[in-house]
Amino acid sequence: MTTTPVPRSLPAWLKTLDAVVLPAFADPYARVHRALGDSSMSMRQIAELTQESPVLALSVIREANRNAVSTSKPAESLEVALSRIGLKRAEALFARIPASQPRDIPRPLRQILLISAHASQQANGLFAARLARLWQEIHWSSLLFLAPIWALIAAHPELFEAWEQRVLVRREPAHQVEQSLLGVPLLELCAVTAEHWRLPGWIAQGYRLLSDNRRMLIKALHIARDNEHPLHQQQMLDADPELRRWLTLPGNTIVLANGLALSAHHSWSGIHSLRWQRLAGLYLQVPLAELQQMVHQQAVASAQETGPTDLWHPAQGLLWPWASVFQAQRLAKLPDTEALAQWRTHCRELLIEPCPYDNIVQLTATACQALTCAGMQRVLLMLVDRKQQRLVSQQANGLPPEAARLTLDATQSQVLRRLLEKPVLLRLEPDNVAQFSALLPGALKALFPSEHVLLRSVGHEGRVVMLLVADQSNTAFSEVGLQAFTKTAQCIERALAIYSKRGR
Repeated sequence: MTTTPVPRSLPAWLKTLDAVVLPAFADPYARVHRALGDSSMSMRQIAELTQESPVLALSVIREANRNAVSTSKPAESLEVALSRIGLKRAEALFARIPASQPRDIPRPLRQILLISAHASQQANGLFAARLARLWQEIHWSSLLFLAPIWALIAAHPELFEAWEQRVLVRREPAHQVEQSLLGVPLLELCAVTAEHWRLPGWIAQGYRLLSDNRRMLIKALHIARDNEHPLHQQQMLDADPELRRWLTLPGNTIVLANGLALSAHHSWSGIHSLRWQRLAGLYLQVPLAELQQMVHQQAVASAQETGPTDLWHPAQGLLWPWASVFQAQRLAKLPDTEALAQWRTHCRELLIEPCPYDNIVQLTATACQALTCAGMQRVLLMLVDRKQQRLVSQQANGLPPEAARLTLDATQSQVLRRLLEKPVLLRLEPDNVAQFSALLPGALKALFPSEHVLLRSVGHEGRVVMLLVADQSNTAFSEVGLQAFTKTAQCIERALAIYSKRGR
């Protein structure tokens, strides 16, 4: 994690982002390097190879537009940018860019690059064919739309993790978190950076749309909600010519594509994803079901283009056995009277002084029974080693036999590392499960194939010693169920403190 102070103003951020040298993936970099030394390759062929590396493409477009006179139009495509700077300058430019293997590039940066590639696929598949004359602008603007964030994450990768923890785990308002972490609004920073770098004009326009034209956006979203009545939608647009003209601007396609990619990365079933789908359906004048099918197809095409990766791609979420909307939102049944009575008995036993347990196995067995009686249908208790690097299964209920032999390496999972820093609760639900699932070990996800999971680290004397994982067979937790889980975790924490004093 970097120790460089985080800028707190737009001028300071521009200076920082200007100085960032993004690494390029080694394989496409090598292909471009060979092409530059091959006199038989045309400019178009070299441009096609270069577009395999978004970082190389960004560097060429920035260089071409940086040196253009202020009155000239920014290069909107890679081929135009390469023609402006020439192959010799391109070769010198690429020599300053490090070529790195994926494992050597910070995961947050690789993840945001994957999202940009997915957004570009959505833009090409949904809009480029319909606006064939503008396909170059659509392709490059959608791919580079998040380029300011590439540089931001490369400079301060810890901000990605901090934002994720505060917005997705603690559910703090995003704009407040951005102001706290960056000192400036994120949309404003991206817009100013895009203008400063003279990126394709649609990019800065897109950020201005999101920050300055919210009234238009809200009006369009309101009409988009009535997706089942296209005639009524058209009548509403006809009654507002200004909105109709604004909605059909070609530059809006890159905002729609990135909105679809970002929201799908978070959750296919979330409200944000549905809003972007409705808005894209209104733009294309197609029913929501048809639009969703198109979006899913483009996500799969993007995943196929990406190939095997250790990152999270939203297309993976399309393979999961998601419950219906009704099933996903229904609450789990509350424990019956007998189960609650047993739960209270187990909790009281955990709190007995002096400690009634001869070993940790007996203590965790009671803890597991208490969680089960509290309504948890699948339960896993794991102990943490002294170096806080490995978690070993201690108790399991409602899980297959392999759960009893499970061992996890905390260093390989960002979520596990955070859970072991201090006692904390992580609640997975439809709005964030896709985001966090990508950061959890596959063996753990296989045991809990659910959109509703609780992960609670338990501490003693300032150190996390245990991890509790539980769910209710993919049903949403009720407030009573959450309170019972929390109370049980507190009892387990207290039991560990009492157990540590035995024999003194």
